[in-house]
Amino acid sequence: MSRVKSGVVTHARHKKIIKAASGYYSSRSRNFKTATQAVDKANQYATRDRKVRKRNFRALWIQRINAGVRAFDAEMTYSRFIFALEKAGIAVDRKVLADLAVHEPDAFGAIVTQAKAALAA
Repeated sequence: MSRVKSGVVTHARHKKIIKAASGYYSSRSRNFKTATQAVDKANQYATRDRKVRKRNFRALWIQRINAGVRAFDAEMTYSRFIFALEKAGIAVDRKVLADLAVHEPDAFGAIVTQAKAALAA
């Protein structure tokens, strides 16, 4: 039986890792063993941070909504505003509310007014 050499397959595997590690500092982008460790760790961070990014955006939206609500009514807080929205039957998600608070303050003010009316009733 003839001998099978794995040079082509190994070279392709190494090249794939080295390409993924391009841009890393020093031996992390040139040495296969170190590059493998660096790429594996980078993939762990990427997987974790996809969840963290969603958390960060939600926190940003909440801060923007809170600031927008307080600009129209200094005594109303974010949590009361969200409760008032549910009571008024207004189903707008936080992303859209934050965008309205920043870019369309008049429309956001109308929503705040409706929410206050529902809270008073």
